[in-house]
Amino acid sequence: MIDYVIITPVKDEEKFIEYTIKSVISQTVMPTEWIIVDDGSVDNTRKIIEAYSDGNPWIRPVYRNDRGARRPGLRHLKAFYDGYAKLEDSDWTFLVKLDGDLSFAEDYFEKCFGYFTENPRLGIGGGVILNVLQDRLVPEKHPLFHVRGATKIYRRQCWEAIGGIMMSPSYDTLDEIKANMLGYQTRSFPGLKVFHHRCTGKAYGRWGSAVKDGLCDYISGYHPLFMACKCVKRAIGEPFPVNALGLLYGYCSGYMNKVQRVPDASLIKYLRQQQLRCLMLRESIWR
Repeated sequence: MIDYVIITPVKDEEKFIEYTIKSVISQTVMPTEWIIVDDGSVDNTRKIIEAYSDGNPWIRPVYRNDRGARRPGLRHLKAFYDGYAKLEDSDWTFLVKLDGDLSFAEDYFEKCFGYFTENPRLGIGGGVILNVLQDRLVPEKHPLFHVRGATKIYRRQCWEAIGGIMMSPSYDTLDEIKANMLGYQTRSFPGLKVFHHRCTGKAYGRWGSAVKDGLCDYISGYHPLFMACKCVKRAIGEPFPVNALGLLYGYCSGYMNKVQRVPDASLIKYLRQQQLRCLMLRESIWR
């Protein structure tokens, strides 16, 4: 039996939270505990959570005070750690960080844990995100080693080795970089689809999301040459390269405003080495 726990921070998710709840309670392999952290929602999110937790004692809500509208920052992670502190199952084998606007098949976690069983060095994994845009499903593109923060599964040994999630807006990549640096493997599972009902970046707008991502890349320590190539790649084929310009602006703003980077020189060194290896068409976590 797989012993896993889930933590889900949510904020004003009344339109989508039932998709996630129904997906989890129908799983073929059930979690021992699910902490849903309501981060001060002002809509009906809390009522929906309570309606399901009343009949499922393994679903436990945690409430935080309203801290204003959605915005980039560390509030999401603080909410996650508030939930983490409330876990009662201290013997969990896998920890799942799951957003509250997703849906997935009933055997999703069973198949995910199958990958972990096959590969003892797999430290972080999860399905691939497909954004639900009206009548279209748009897959998110990223390197195979990257697992979207909306659906990350951490093996306990890896979680403890990397020291948990770094309190940084760029945590979504840094945990994987550190895991790989320490000898673990990280990967998305292409055959396992996760449907994202709130399109990535929608809360901040296209430009704001790109700027946020560019600043996160700066904070992570991305090599300037790698970043330049990333921006050029994003610009190709776009009549007006909003994403590329936003990434560049966000990255450069980090320099101009002297934003503090990740305080881990060895991590930044490893990250840049991997990026340069990728640019030189050598084996790296990006390829």
